[in-house]
Amino acid sequence: MTRYGPQFGPDITFLGVDRCDWADPASYPGADVVILGAPFDGGTSYRSGARFGPQYIRQTCYLPHDGSRPSLALRADGLRDLRVYDAGDVELFSGDAARSVRDLQAAVYAITRTGAIPLVLGGDHTITWPDAAGVAQHTGAGRISLLHFDAHADTGNTTFGSLIGHGQPMRRLIESGAVRGDRFLQIGLRGYWPEPETLAWMADHGMRSYEMTEIVTRGLETCLTEAFAIALDDCDGVFLSVDIDVCDPAYAPGTGTPEPGGLSARQLLDAVRRICYELPVAGLDLVEVAPPYDHAEITSSLANRVVLEALSALARKRLDAAAGTSWNPRRPLLDGR
Repeated sequence: MTRYGPQFGPDITFLGVDRCDWADPASYPGADVVILGAPFDGGTSYRSGARFGPQYIRQTCYLPHDGSRPSLALRADGLRDLRVYDAGDVELFSGDAARSVRDLQAAVYAITRTGAIPLVLGGDHTITWPDAAGVAQHTGAGRISLLHFDAHADTGNTTFGSLIGHGQPMRRLIESGAVRGDRFLQIGLRGYWPEPETLAWMADHGMRSYEMTEIVTRGLETCLTEAFAIALDDCDGVFLSVDIDVCDPAYAPGTGTPEPGGLSARQLLDAVRRICYELPVAGLDLVEVAPPYDHAEITSSLANRVVLEALSALARKRLDAAAGTSWNPRRPLLDGR
């Protein structure tokens, strides 16, 4: 297969971590996490531009791109306490959605089968179908639950006559059997979609949606604790999918379908940290960062930190497992331990 390399922007890795080739496992020996770019926005129904997301997520940081980021809160370096590689971008053609999702699933499966966690930078939310399916291809159909942070349910059937798009990936995952509907947890939904027919389909398949009205009333921490219990029931791992539009547009203006009234940046970062520390994360993706609509790199900066929170929590978990200790998110580590 012809490999084209980076599709948009400079040929860089995430904050300077080592480069690898996803198709050659020998290029990432002992990897804990392999970062993969998915610059696809052919599934957007409103504003495109997420194809530029992977490069901006990789590069938007005011600190040196030296392959190191010690977390102040966690006293762990997610880029050094873990073995993290960046495999660059999968070559995806936005004009051929079927080919793109097929090729992306092959790449995610190739990484997952080595024992590494795939961390995919999107791209629009179409990519979660092949991302989670690629993990399930290795773990077994129905053996991973899915935690989905988003303003939108993404459970539509067709858009513009197509089964493939950023409004349909969750339905495709459930219909294919890759993920069970009753182990599908959605957090942050709000706004004016989907229509009653789609909501009925979701209910019929046992999906659990924590809308913003419920999160405001009960509290995000309470909702997460409940969602974790469901996610861990009769599943071997968790796939985390974060659509940056789960945050209010004040914190993430650079996205394709902004919806007012969402989470704050702080809430999202804390949630991702907690998920990656407490749950057996088998894969994750971060989608819908659209730099053409960003202001002062607000959205890409947040997205960069979402990745770092995930990696830092995974690293802290590794360190605590080795030392027989545990991290208390409510106790600042001022003593350096």
